[in-house]
Amino acid sequence: MSALAILLIAVGVADLVAARGRAHERTSRMVGALVGLGGIALMAALAGLSGWGDLALLGIAGLTTAAWVVLAGRADDTDRGQGVALGTLGVGGGLILLCSGWSSPAGGVLADWLEWSGINHLESMDPTRVLLLAGLFLTQLSTGNIVVRLVLTHTGALNPLGGPQASDRLRGGRLLGPMERVFILGLGLAGQVTAASIVIAAKGLIRWPELQKATRERERHDADAARTGAPSRPLVASIDQVTEYFLIGSFVSWLVALAALVAAQLV
Repeated sequence: MSALAILLIAVGVADLVAARGRAHERTSRMVGALVGLGGIALMAALAGLSGWGDLALLGIAGLTTAAWVVLAGRADDTDRGQGVALGTLGVGGGLILLCSGWSSPAGGVLADWLEWSGINHLESMDPTRVLLLAGLFLTQLSTGNIVVRLVLTHTGALNPLGGPQASDRLRGGRLLGPMERVFILGLGLAGQVTAASIVIAAKGLIRWPELQKATRERERHDADAARTGAPSRPLVASIDQVTEYFLIGSFVSWLVALAALVAAQLV
């Protein structure tokens, strides 16, 4: 499982770096991919993963990381290929998981540091589990947002490039989504599943006034167009589009967090 953990860390870090440079997206994606590949080499060295099986799985992790960053970026630029990008990440992670018997347990400098740290609970933790939890946490941030955006675009919940977007009606998703996923993951790991469900319910209550506002504004826009005889141009997304965007985006975001909870039980 150490190779899967390192893949998650690499993807999470690569997406975080790529998200920092929106003014120069292609350059930032290239830098993100390089940082992700460097992270694989660094984590492998720190965890003492040098067996032939480890190297084979880490090679798959490197290819998956680079392909994910490139294909996800291309899907954003061209509004095509979202399924290919998601499938590449899923196939790469699944292949590593299926061949996890080749992977050695994490050790090396990482295990020595955990034992030396003297931090309560941390010094007694399995180094492989520490890597896995770090990777799962990182993927709840930018990677989770990218997965949600790709699914929304692939299903048509987001309009083609340049059209009125449902996301314009619901602000803060890029920040609230990661916070929500981290809360769900943390509460789930702590055994507080009921508290995690309260977080999910709270999101619906918080967004309800915005959904109502979107309904009123669209009705006002249509009424003004009918009164003046002007064609009702789709300057804003309809309430149906906003609702679809909210529901699909929320469920995909929750699934990302729940998948992380399931993966955390593998070690």
